Amino acid sequence: MTINNIFQFLVPKDKKFFPLFELASTNLIILAETLHEAVNAPKAEREEYFRKIEELEAEIEEITHKTHLELSRNFITPFDREDIHALIKAIDNVADNMHGAASRMRLYQVEKITKSIRKLTEINLEACQLIGLGINQLKDFKNSKEIKDTCKKINKLESKADSVFDKAVADVFENETDAKNIIKYKEVLSALEMASDKCKSVSNVMEQISVKHS
Repeated sequence: MTINNIFQFLVPKDKKFFPLFELASTNLIILAETLHEAVNAPKAEREEYFRKIEELEAEIEEITHKTHLELSRNFITPFDREDIHALIKAIDNVADNMHGAASRMRLYQVEKITKSIRKLTEINLEACQLIGLGINQLKDFKNSKEIKDTCKKINKLESKADSVFDKAVADVFENETDAKNIIKYKEVLSALEMASDKCKSVSNVMEQISVKHS
């Protein structure tokens, strides 16, 4: 038994941080689902989805704040304090960028939702679902291979999102003649692509934590 294993055995079961991580990842998945539903809904129905996204992003922000408060109150943590901070912040960043994409669609009154926008929201939803899976796997540090496999899948999705984004931007510049529309689509696509980058950041933190405790 390694020193890490002994320490984990002696430390009381965490009742503070993992419930917060699970709540944040659950809200993140719902946010991603709502965004994907929004881009597949008629324009007249999108406002309701956008309001829900705003509420979910605020909830995740509050969970991030609570996590930081718990860090200041608790001496014993399930893993390194800097990793707890990095993990909750990375999840929060994913939510911020998906909310940012929704806000741009709302603010710029984007009429036509392109296939690329729908595809990127689909990729982000899948990545967020994997983040939720990874958080559950982190509760048992014996599952290091499972966590590694989950992180690998998230990283592949991020590469896929990059390809979709590059092609989408090229298409916009080639086929769109209205300069305002070019700016609108580029802003929305950039926020969605950045969300997938932040999903990869969550993956990197989860894998780092797993390696430290394996």
